[in-house]
Amino acid sequence: MSSTKNFSVTGMSCGHCESAVRSELEELNGISAITVSAAEGDLSVTLEEGASVSNQDIINAVDEAGYTAEAVA
Repeated sequence: MSSTKNFSVTGMSCGHCESAVRSELEELNGISAITVSAAEGDLSVTLEEGASVSNQDIINAVDEAGYTAEAVA
């Protein structure tokens, strides 16, 4: 069973920003889907069953893209 993690992301303003975030996240193993919206300032990451991707892994990837992410309950 897959799980979804949600984050708020600050600093994004356009499609290029979304692409930068998506590109960094695609380097992590175990992610099956990424939905990112600069307009809404949010990010949703769906993990494959058994994947061991932590919130911190995702936050670090977003940071590498130049933005700030925070987990949303």
